Amino acid sequence: MSTDGPDGIPPEPGIEAASDPAPEVIGVRHGLFGVRGTGDTSGYGGLVSAITVPGSSTRPYGGYFDDIADRLEEALSEMGVAITDAVEKVVVFRDEMTLHVSRDHLVAVARTLRDRPTLRFELCLGVNGVHYPEDVGRELHAVYPLASITHNRRVRLEVSAPDSDPLIPSLCAVYPTQDWHERETYDFFGIVFDGHRSLTRIEMPDDWQGHPQRKDYPLGGVPVEYKGTRVQPPDQRRAYD
Repeated sequence: MSTDGPDGIPPEPGIEAASDPAPEVIGVRHGLFGVRGTGDTSGYGGLVSAITVPGSSTRPYGGYFDDIADRLEEALSEMGVAITDAVEKVVVFRDEMTLHVSRDHLVAVARTLRDRPTLRFELCLGVNGVHYPEDVGRELHAVYPLASITHNRRVRLEVSAPDSDPLIPSLCAVYPTQDWHERETYDFFGIVFDGHRSLTRIEMPDDWQGHPQRKDYPLGGVPVEYKGTRVQPPDQRRAYD
C-alpha cells in the first residue's frame, strides 16, 4: 500500500505520516437532513448524532508539513509575531494540512507564505465559505487552498468569525485573483471581507435578502419563472393525498 503524501510526495525519511486527529464535538444533530416542522418520511427522524470537526494534530505532522510549520514560525518570529498568536491550531486530516489562523493575522500569514523563499505559496485557489451554526462564536469559516508551484506543496488556511461580527480581512492585496471569489463567498454566506474594493453580490440580485448557502437559510419558498411559466414554491404546490 502506498504511503505517499499529498500530490504523490512521500513522507520524509524516518517520519511516518501523521494519523488523523481525534474529532472535536461542536454540537448534536437530530434527524438527518435538518428539516423541521414536517412529517418524517425518511425514517431518520429519530437519529441523534454528534456534529464534529477534526481536532488539533500533534507533532510530528509527517511529510513536508513539519517543514512548513517550522519555516512559518521562523518567519513570523522575525516579524515579532508569536506562532501561537497567529495560528490557533494545526490540523492534519486525511493527509492534508490546515492552518487555523487568527483573522487578525490572516494577511500577515498569507503574505509570509507567499513571499518566503522556503515556502513560496504563489497560488491561492479561491476561498470557500462554511457555516457551522453549532460552533458558537465561530459560526462562519473561510477556507483558502494554497499551492506552491516552486516546491510542489499544498496547504490550507482556515479563518473563523462569529455571526455577530462576520468580518474577515480581504486577501485581494496578497492574491489579486481573490476578488470575485470573495464576492461569491460574501454573496452566499454573508462573510464581509474587510478591505475589498467592491464587495457586492456576484450571482444573486443586489436586492436579495439573506445568503442562500447558510444552513439557517429557508429551504425553497421562492417562485421561479421559466419563459413566462410560473413555478410555485414547494409549500404551495398541489398536494396529493
